[in-house]
This record gives sequence, structure tokens and C-alpha cells, in this order.
Amino acid sequence: MSSNASAASRLSVMSMAASLPSVGGYSSTASSIYPKRTTTNILERPLNKTRGTEVSVNAFAFLFSEMLQYTQKRVHGIQDLERKLNELGYRVGTRALDLLVWRDKNSKRETRVLGMLYFIHTTVWKTLFGKQADSLEKSTENEDEYMISDNDPIVSKFISVPKDVSQLNCGAFMAGVVEAIMDGCQFPSRVTAHTVPIDGFPLRTTILIKLDKEVLEREEQFR
Repeated sequence: MSSNASAASRLSVMSMAASLPSVGGYSSTASSIYPKRTTTNILERPLNKTRGTEVSVNAFAFLFSEMLQYTQKRVHGIQDLERKLNELGYRVGTRALDLLVWRDKNSKRETRVLGMLYFIHTTVWKTLFGKQADSLEKSTENEDEYMISDNDPIVSKFISVPKDVSQLNCGAFMAGVVEAIMDGCQFPSRVTAHTVPIDGFPLRTTILIKLDKEVLEREEQFR
């Protein structure tokens, strides 16, 4: 009797649900009273729809800090740590260049050194760091050297460097980004980061770009 009663009660509940009218375009059956939520895989999103989106500074600082701590545990010494940061930056730069070129269908391939450096100084910096770099200069001593400076680099702004690694320059990550983009655009270079503090900007970082000989020879042919 009890089993028959329970079966009857289940049937009555189901029949009540089936007899309810649909509300708001949703079926009234128990399995579909609530709308189904669909989530889009981030890898399936159209790249152009994220053109104007920005990542919060907090999220960027947290991610970079975690990346730095992860790397620090797997290296021996400051030079090794800066080399790893440079490698990570190179990987980011390679992908950033692909994305920038794909998004701007009307972009032209830069063939001159100054045009290439100006692209990094403005477009690349603004895309990755939210603002353009503060200066672009040519060395007065060496023909093959250029400098891009950032007075307040975001990669160093929220990093507390211990005294035992006080010589660490997190700008090595930025140098890796620049070197990847220079290489990808057929301007092979050696790129390094240097802390050059000035009044009001103790974290000021200069990215030194030393062009390969073949780039200078090609540049001479355009003159």
C-alpha cells in the first residue's frame, strides 16, 4: 500500500507540473523551469570584440607578481631570473604582434627603423600597458642604439623587491616583449632593460635597443 501511495503521489506531482501553463517563454516542466545558462569559451570569442576591453591594474599586477614568484623559485641568481623574465616577455610579444596585425586589417608593414620603433612606442605600449611610452630617443654615441623609456612601468610599480635581489629589474619582461616584436617584423635586435631613475620617477626604466648590422645596412639603402 505504501509503495502504491508513493507512486501515486509522484504521478500527481508530475501531472500538476505538466498542467501548469508556460511562463515567460519557458516550459513549465520540472527540468526546464530555469533557463539554461550558456557559457562561451574564451578561446572561441571573436578577437575583434575584445579590442576595446581593458584588464584591471589589480588583475595584471597580481598575475605578474605570481609569475615572478613562480620563476624566482626555479632560478639561481638575479641574472638567471631576468633572463627568464625576458623569455616570458618574448613569448608575450610574439603573440601580441600576431593579435595587433590581425586586428588592424589596414596596417602596413614597417620597413624603416623609426617607423617600427614608433609603432612600439605608441601602439604596442598602449595595447599592453594602457598608455604610450614616455620617450623615444636615439643614442648620440652609437648609431645602432635607440631607447624607449617608461617613467612609471606597471611591471615594477607593485613589486616589492627584497634587499638580497635589489638589483633586479622587472623591465626585463618588457625588453623581451620589444625584442620579440622587433624580430617578428624583421628588425633583429638585442634588447635590454635598465633602471634610470630621475626626480619624481624612481622606477623609470629605459629599454635599450641595439640593432643588428644587417638592419643598419638595409636602412642605408633607403636613404
